[in-house]
Amino acid sequence: MALSGQITVTTAGTAVRGTSEPGRLFSLIAHPDNDDTVWVGNDGSEDITNLNSYPLNAAGSPIILALANLNQVWVDADANGGKVCWIKLE
Repeated sequence: MALSGQITVTTAGTAVRGTSEPGRLFSLIAHPDNDDTVWVGNDGSEDITNLNSYPLNAAGSPIILALANLNQVWVDADANGGKVCWIKLE
């Protein structure tokens, strides 16, 4: 069974930690309703900005990340309510 979910950035500029979900491979994509860019990454300080993370746009392709847990990723957005959709592949 593939588990999936969404990570929502309530306040733009305030990074949100990924859901606690153990795994090995995750696919992440920007939600199709996003109007602006969402940013994904981990700079080691439990925060990210558009200067040290990976951009995802609503019309863009998904990314695949090898992670022990989805909570190793942080998400921020250029607009309130920006979302990243995820699915655990393995």
